[in-house]
Amino acid sequence: MPKAQKVEKPKHFKKTLKILVSSLKKYGWAILAAVILSIGAAVVGIFIPRILGDMTNIAVSTYPEIDFGAIAGKVWLTVGLLLMAGVLSYIEGVILTIVSARWTENLRNQIIDKINRLPISYFDKHKYGDTLSLMTNDVDVLATSLSQQITNLTSHIATLIGVVVMMLTISVPLSLVAFITLPISLVVIGKITKFAQKYFVERQKILGELDGRIEEDYSGELVIKANSYEQTAIETFNDVNNELARAAGKAQFYSTLSFPATHIITNLIYVAVAALGGVFVVEGKITIGGIQAFIQYVSSFNHPITEIAQTMSTMQGMFASAERVFDFLAEEEEEADPESSLVIEKMRGAVEFHDVCFSYDKKTPVIKNFSAKIEPGMQVAIVGPTGAGKTTMINLLMRFYEPDSGYITIDGVPIREMKRADVRKMFGMVLQDTWLFSGTVEENLRYGRHAATLEDIKKASRASNAYHVIEALPKAYKAEISEDSDNISAGEKQLITIARAMVAEPPMMILDEATSNVDTRTEQLIQESFEKLTKKRTSFVIAHRLSTIRNSDLILVMKDGNIVEQGNHNELLKLNGFYAELYNSQFAG
Repeated sequence: MPKAQKVEKPKHFKKTLKILVSSLKKYGWAILAAVILSIGAAVVGIFIPRILGDMTNIAVSTYPEIDFGAIAGKVWLTVGLLLMAGVLSYIEGVILTIVSARWTENLRNQIIDKINRLPISYFDKHKYGDTLSLMTNDVDVLATSLSQQITNLTSHIATLIGVVVMMLTISVPLSLVAFITLPISLVVIGKITKFAQKYFVERQKILGELDGRIEEDYSGELVIKANSYEQTAIETFNDVNNELARAAGKAQFYSTLSFPATHIITNLIYVAVAALGGVFVVEGKITIGGIQAFIQYVSSFNHPITEIAQTMSTMQGMFASAERVFDFLAEEEEEADPESSLVIEKMRGAVEFHDVCFSYDKKTPVIKNFSAKIEPGMQVAIVGPTGAGKTTMINLLMRFYEPDSGYITIDGVPIREMKRADVRKMFGMVLQDTWLFSGTVEENLRYGRHAATLEDIKKASRASNAYHVIEALPKAYKAEISEDSDNISAGEKQLITIARAMVAEPPMMILDEATSNVDTRTEQLIQESFEKLTKKRTSFVIAHRLSTIRNSDLILVMKDGNIVEQGNHNELLKLNGFYAELYNSQFAG
């Protein structure tokens, strides 16, 4: 078993509690009504032991001719109180179930909205599985806690107070004996809760890691099998799973330990109350029905203490989940668009980089003093070794990241003074990692322009060479694409993504190594599609296969974040520099 991780309490318990209360404020009246109903049910139940004791006193005092009429009246009163308590509890449960469902629905909506407002840098640093765990595991914990634990806590507190009052009305000396358990139980409960809290936090953290591991292994199953990595993947999963079992086991152990611990104390008090109560009955200081009721109250006295401890321990899971959810909702978002955003009325497609500098970690420069001027309609190829900054340039152009210094303009307008959505609508993107969602081919092709007609879609399919591919599918444009798009080939997916870009009719195009994963024949089809797609459009092409960009109007050669050479293919070969070295290395031998 791997070494246990260091666990801590929630880092911002008070802050989390404050945000949690604020989040529930909208449902305040409903929760208050549920709390009142739960207290009412608890108070009604408090009178039942006293009534049962009265029944015993009636039987004893009227023996041998027992007054069954009086006893029957008490029985019907008891039945009525039990029914009343049940109805109150049922109504309270319905209210909280509705509130819990609506609250968690709202939380999930907030998480989805938050995801759409987060910068790309967040997803670069966090595993998908951990974020997905927020919407499933953590929100479910909050839902369960709200629907069950809050009213349990108030109900048990009301029961405890009511029982104390009843015990004092029966016998003060016996009550004092019983109350000895209170400080002892509180100390025990406090210690147990402290331990349980730590492991509930660790459990939720590891659960997020486990979800991330499952998502990663599932999406990479083909690579795992291809590399015979199954055993290592299973062992890695088992390590995380064992950690989860350890943390969950300890959390559950400590959360349930309060009952046996306080139960031992309760049994000792039973013995003391029974012995002393027997003496009081003989001396006439208390009735038999009174001692019977008192012993029942002793049980009821310790039971809510145990239940309160149990609830408090369980609620540690709620606070651990709440902290994760609210910390996520408090993550730094993309900088807001300027209030008076600029708009380009008539697009020409002129793009210029002005001394742009950028680093992902604010320490290691990726782009250094990058400047380039692209005229409308030009096809610009960006080449260079891995890590040269090619894709980073596109990320800056699309405003997925913001430059540390310098700026970028489109038709002379700084893109930082435009809305991100307006900037991104100017570009169509075809990436190396093709992405199609679960749905029909038609729905995927309409993704970039929802108003497109079926004729528009077919026209784009023909232009992109995807027409025959689509027509060959069962149901053609109504064919369903699976969740992982594994029912069509990589080349077919690429052609469909090109068709999708054509349907959107963007003023400019970005092609990021879009032919690196296909065969030669498909590459030729894709190249033909690219020529149609980029015709009369400013386009940026990132490619490792330099044979695909020989006809580009401008080739920017990047190395270590700088443009070291620029020109067209023939000009760069004549320079016999870095580009010539890259080009010749691909055709050597």
